[in-house]
Amino acid sequence: MTFEFPLLVLLIMTAAGAIVVKDLISAVFILGSYSFALALVWALLGAVDVAFVEAVVGAGLATVFFLLTLFRMAEKDTQIRRPPVPWIAFVALPLLAILLLYGAGDLPAFGDPLSPASTHISPEYLENSVEQTRTPNTVTAVLMDYRALDTLVETIVIFTAGIACALILRRGT
Repeated sequence: MTFEFPLLVLLIMTAAGAIVVKDLISAVFILGSYSFALALVWALLGAVDVAFVEAVVGAGLATVFFLLTLFRMAEKDTQIRRPPVPWIAFVALPLLAILLLYGAGDLPAFGDPLSPASTHISPEYLENSVEQTRTPNTVTAVLMDYRALDTLVETIVIFTAGIACALILRRGT
């Protein structure tokens, strides 16, 4: 039996659970488990680097920072107070889901060797990365050379989030 369907069910259940619970600590633990399940999905899809980042940042650091923040709050502030859901959400969100599923039908199959990414971009990286970047590892060449600006911006975002969490959690506030 493949693990894709059970993981999809787990992702949907944890996302729904995080929405339904009444206190923030439970929501944090559920979101941490959601992030861990998502890391498993990324690993099964072969994106081990993304899975690692999701596990470390999503399941690990985010959960710890949320819990540290909640432990510094008063008990009454950890309860979730939600306004009633507008009726338009019950109509618009299912329509959006149907639209997205309809659009997903035009996407190439996973692993399709004739997909645009496999026929236009990947051969360029695989054939020319050693010559153009002088790096024998193609993944490193893509992340640190071809997509260096993107990687830099991602690093800046993570650094900024870390600094913001440190400022929020610093002692003496």
